[in-house]
Amino acid sequence: MEKRTVDVAIVGVGTAGMVAYQRVRKVTNKVVLIEADQYGTTCARVGCMPSKLLIAAADSAHQMQLGQMFGVSAGGVTVDGKRVMERVRAERDGFVGSVIRSVEKFPEEHRLMGHARFAGPHRLVVDNKVEVHAQRIILATGSRPNIPGALKEAKDRLVINDDIFEWPDLPSSVAVFGPGIIGLELGQALSRLGVRVRMFGRSGAVGPLQDEAIRDYALKTFNEEFPLMPEADVKSVERTDAGVAITYTDDGGQAKTETFDYLLAATGRRPNTDAMDIQNADIELDEKGSPVFDPHTLRCGNSHIFIAGDANNHLPLLHEAADEGRIAGDNAAAYPDVRAGLRRTPLAVVFTDPQIASVGLTISQVDERCRGRYAIGEVSFEDQGRSRVIGKNRGLLRVYGEHGSGLFMGAEMFGPAAEHIAHLLAWSAQRRLTVSDMLEMPFYHPVIEEGLRSALKDLNHNLTIGSAPEEGCTDCGPGI
Repeated sequence: MEKRTVDVAIVGVGTAGMVAYQRVRKVTNKVVLIEADQYGTTCARVGCMPSKLLIAAADSAHQMQLGQMFGVSAGGVTVDGKRVMERVRAERDGFVGSVIRSVEKFPEEHRLMGHARFAGPHRLVVDNKVEVHAQRIILATGSRPNIPGALKEAKDRLVINDDIFEWPDLPSSVAVFGPGIIGLELGQALSRLGVRVRMFGRSGAVGPLQDEAIRDYALKTFNEEFPLMPEADVKSVERTDAGVAITYTDDGGQAKTETFDYLLAATGRRPNTDAMDIQNADIELDEKGSPVFDPHTLRCGNSHIFIAGDANNHLPLLHEAADEGRIAGDNAAAYPDVRAGLRRTPLAVVFTDPQIASVGLTISQVDERCRGRYAIGEVSFEDQGRSRVIGKNRGLLRVYGEHGSGLFMGAEMFGPAAEHIAHLLAWSAQRRLTVSDMLEMPFYHPVIEEGLRSALKDLNHNLTIGSAPEEGCTDCGPGI
């Protein structure tokens, strides 16, 4: 068996792994990148980019259907599923190719293909061919879809988001299990492209929404386009000659069976650390067998091992993976001088229509950290000027602030231009602005951001400024 000795071994060449490598290279050239499958990040290959390409096609079809609202008609709307999927793959391949070219620029001696497993705290065996002895190790192995056993009864008609982008054409019907970010984005896009969609959930959740008022508004809105049952009572899933037969209890309490071409499992993801013989790494594992780590340093206990990106299942978003790659890379390079890295204000966007966004602390986190001493401001976009002009007047924004200091704490939104408004709010939270500070900023007319100003005015009116919390409020900032 070939043996190699390095200062740092990085397992996984996705977003986190690539950023970690670039940081480590600043300090040492004795580094190896180990990739088990193929180059090209989850985002580029099966995540952010191909899903947004499908959504872009769906948005185009939907906007054409709205033409009658403006007195504009160009005849019937026809969706050519083959051309839709051809563009998705062509553009997707372009994004993936760019990532691959970036990796291939790394020195060949730094790249190693094969599945890595732990043979000891400092030893990694790759495909039983190469043994790597590393002083420090970064786990950036990403994640994969998690599929409940009952859904596997769909057999060859069971698909995950990875599979959808390889479809040569659009099917006539899809049952979506899991109204999370992936399920909502793909489910709505397929529906707008003419696919019959029904969505099933278990926990009652709608995307990442935590604010009950916004969750209820979003649920009602989505149900106007396709049936979404957030707490579905599914009795059985069966592969039949006609497709996938799903038996469930309808709103009237009656059992109903509906058949679909495919079942899309959008039921969460699980870290790719379970096939690495992680027990040999001599680090603490949680009840699910995943490494226990410090989210500020990404260090696993007091060890020389760090974990970044989707592999730690903490904040599975590309910009967070990049930040974590930087933190893990810096700490692995400087070990044993391990330091907390910059963690930015939480920011998440779901590209449905209306869009969903969450910024800073959730409403439950605000309540916990400020011990109930907070206020809420809100605005509906149903009568907001610019939103009405462009026919996007659906949605609700709720913003949270702390009594006493007047600090802006966080927000949730379901509405138009949420991806842009969320950035303004995240920047404000990270700069620890008060609500009054935010209202001093310029707002043009007529723009959707005027709705944000209305919500902030409502919040400012509801806040009690200047009075100290009765029991004190520690760590009440909106950061992580």
